[in-house]
Amino acid sequence: MARLSLCVNQVAKIRNTKKGRNPDPVSIAFAAEMAGIDGIIVQLREDRSDITDRDVGLLKEVVQTHLNLAIPLNDDMIKKALSWLPDMVTLLPSATGENVDMSLDVAGSLSYLEEAVTTLRANNIVVTMLIDPEAQQIRAAARAQADYIQINTSSLAKVDDLGTLTDIVEQIRSAAIAANKIGLGVSAGRSLSPQSLRELADIKYIEEFNVGWAICARAMLVGVEKAVADFKKLVG
Repeated sequence: MARLSLCVNQVAKIRNTKKGRNPDPVSIAFAAEMAGIDGIIVQLREDRSDITDRDVGLLKEVVQTHLNLAIPLNDDMIKKALSWLPDMVTLLPSATGENVDMSLDVAGSLSYLEEAVTTLRANNIVVTMLIDPEAQQIRAAARAQADYIQINTSSLAKVDDLGTLTDIVEQIRSAAIAANKIGLGVSAGRSLSPQSLRELADIKYIEEFNVGWAICARAMLVGVEKAVADFKKLVG
């Protein structure tokens, strides 16, 4: 059974529109853990447009399952990660505006990534990288000594025909198999919906699904406990 992790950035985004304290991403993370979620993901953006440094610090203290800090690949963010020591760091490209769903070009940044991974792993932080399901990127992630890859699934959200959907799912399946064969752990995430989770749930080499807005939207209707239970059934 694949693990299910919740990204709480959307909660912070809603909070910030009212310039208040609620809804609180830390409280939602706690409630999700009580409901059986397997991990909490938080993305620290360079512009701090949703999650703040304070949020990350509190989550580090509160989260009891597995805290995954997603950060843009640069020196300042690596230093931030080392100050908090989360369980896992997901390395992302610097992205703003229309390119927020871009994946990391591991092959094109291999030398710098090798240094970053060495530093993070020396501090007992598991390292994963958000990549497209491409053989070149998978091999580069292995060369950089990453522990995991996170396959970027945002393309599934843009599909409007069955043939294209099938092609993308099979591409993700092939990438998961290839990564597993060379010793990389595999997760999947970005814009996942109940429909796309159903398509991917039978790919046995995907160890974890990372979901944000879809769980939060469901929680608004039925509460956090029921939303987490509903999504865990999808990946089970």
